[in-house]
Amino acid sequence: MNGALASTPPGPVEAAPGALTDDDLARLLLIRHFERSLLDLFAAGEVSGTTHTCLGQEYIPVALQTLTTPAFVFSNHRGHGHYLAQFGDPAGLLAEILGREGAVCGGYGGSQHLYREGFCSTGVQGESVPAALGVALHLRRTGKPGLVVAYIGDGTWGQGVVYEALNMAQLWSAPLLLAVENNGIAQSTPTERAMAGSIAGRAAAFGVRYEGVESTCIPTIRRQLAGALAETRCGAGPLVIEFRTERLGPHSKGDDFRPAEYLAGLADWDWYTRYAARYPAQFAEIDARQRQLIESVVRDVLARPLAAGAVR
Repeated sequence: MNGALASTPPGPVEAAPGALTDDDLARLLLIRHFERSLLDLFAAGEVSGTTHTCLGQEYIPVALQTLTTPAFVFSNHRGHGHYLAQFGDPAGLLAEILGREGAVCGGYGGSQHLYREGFCSTGVQGESVPAALGVALHLRRTGKPGLVVAYIGDGTWGQGVVYEALNMAQLWSAPLLLAVENNGIAQSTPTERAMAGSIAGRAAAFGVRYEGVESTCIPTIRRQLAGALAETRCGAGPLVIEFRTERLGPHSKGDDFRPAEYLAGLADWDWYTRYAARYPAQFAEIDARQRQLIESVVRDVLARPLAAGAVR
């Protein structure tokens, strides 16, 4: 692409998406409507600072959640979907972002810095990977079940600490999964302008197993990854999974530097529109229910007083 984004996003691999369970679809739509509402709240002046939504990428944590449980999840700046896929707690998360009572971290963490048992997020690129390695080593040495999942983006492969952690993880056979959400752009820089080689090649340099995922279909993803994740859980060492995905929304609250024709093509790629067309009855019922749920959560949280730790 000569260092620039193509005029249109890649087309979906599947001719048609596979059918989802009601629970999986409900979790996907919970995340979608939460993120849409959050951007509306930001535009209305209700959100301090900034926020990064995962619109378009919701299927990744939903697909992984059943495969990785029990897991300790380390998230990043674009982590609302990771949290909601694990806990299904839109009220606690929204209260944290808005600094209202009932917030997950008392209003101190905001959008990017959350802690809850089994979950930690940070806005510092690459910071979570060595921390995740430490937890993974603890699990291995104590014989406790589970995996450690660290979500990172394509841009985070510019951080040296990622390579230090991968080296140690492979040497010590840590049960660590690096889930790479490669959406092709790091804020405003196309990946091809910042990364020489490939993520697969970088994993191979350390002898780390790698899976590349092009699909947005949750059943397809689970079939592809189940064996490799089971091997990691059973002592085969770390695993890098690269999801080739797209973010539908801006980098953060409103800054999007991609060409207009590229953004226009995202509708054809989006799992949301494709699933709605393929399974209209199931989709319409659950979509309406989750939309109403999030609207109710927004009203409830906005009516709460500020949390003691909130900074406005």
